[in-house]
Amino acid sequence: MTSLLGISAWLALPAQAATATSADGRLVVVFLRGAYDGLSALVPWSDPDYARLRPTIAIPAPGTGDGAALQLDAHFALHPALAPLLPLWQAGVLAAIPCAGSPDPTRSHFDAQRHWEVGIPGISSAHDGWLNTLAAEHPGSRALGVGEANPLILRGAAPVQLVPRGQAATRAGVVGVDASRSAVLRLDSGDDALSQAFRAGADRRLETSRALAQAQVAAEPGVAASDGMMAANNGAGSVRGLRLDAQHLATLMRRDPALRWGFLSAGGWDTHVNQGAARGALANNLATLAEALVQLRQDFNRPNDVVAVVSEFGRTAAENGSRGTDHGHGNTLWLMGDAVAGGRWHGRWDGLAASALHQGRDLPVHHDFRAVFARVLSRIAGLNETQAQRLFPGYRADPALAGLMRG
Repeated sequence: MTSLLGISAWLALPAQAATATSADGRLVVVFLRGAYDGLSALVPWSDPDYARLRPTIAIPAPGTGDGAALQLDAHFALHPALAPLLPLWQAGVLAAIPCAGSPDPTRSHFDAQRHWEVGIPGISSAHDGWLNTLAAEHPGSRALGVGEANPLILRGAAPVQLVPRGQAATRAGVVGVDASRSAVLRLDSGDDALSQAFRAGADRRLETSRALAQAQVAAEPGVAASDGMMAANNGAGSVRGLRLDAQHLATLMRRDPALRWGFLSAGGWDTHVNQGAARGALANNLATLAEALVQLRQDFNRPNDVVAVVSEFGRTAAENGSRGTDHGHGNTLWLMGDAVAGGRWHGRWDGLAASALHQGRDLPVHHDFRAVFARVLSRIAGLNETQAQRLFPGYRADPALAGLMRG
């Protein structure tokens, strides 16, 4: 595998030409559980209210010395820990929507994550996950989740493949020991549907573990979480394991063309206390996220591949009394891929004046996340409006995002 230090020239390659619509696209959703601080990742450096609202955690403006943000344009800059993503922005394959999210105003991690994962803001009843529904809308395709045991976004009638996080994915368990596997399979050796399903699952577990172990061999050359942060993670692992999970996801999707919809997650983003600025807990997480996204760009670079980075909501525009930030509303949503109109931000941005903020404290949600994904999937997977309504019941198309994808 090419090392991170040796890929700067490769990353700078311009986006490949992509067909206007495609039925063969692949989508990977990276969910940052706990509500990451988009105002530190995509820094509104020229806004006069930014430094005032964040006296100890604001990222220094571009050109002001050590730890300064990396300027993207007259409005926004990247956190310095996200420096590996700058070549992607410059190559036109990385874009941001600074005020996206769920229109439901909840500040509950669990409720907001549910709304994102089923595609229906405000819902509290049981419902299939929208990536599962997406697989059902494309017969012959399947969804793959790496990391969480059973994420809501993948639950539903369509079959999915789930792989544990980190090194556990390379271990076959009891089916990897010949004698044990033979004994277990003899117990389910019948021709009934249950026995057939068990044998298929055992074979898939063994094949998956071997594939990932082989790929890992070929690729070889913090801060303690509070109880509240662990709860906000909602089953997601530490961001430190995200790059390895991304490698596993790519290996399996490369080997099986039917796996077109991928899901990854990482926890540790609920930064109420000692968030840090250019350095600190959040900066460490962002640096690890950048490595994982560079890895994903290496593996998902076909003309109609898209990687999306999302979180259940944003954080307050102002820092709190503990040098952190609290639960907010709107947030920055990132898209990466050749089909994305990258090298720019999209949508509406009104600044950080109190009159422009949701309830005087948070970024507003100007752009419903469902409208973002509907537009992405229309472009890379040929999703029509009827299908989009089955994924995201009641959503409305967003004309302000008409230029989000390359034509």
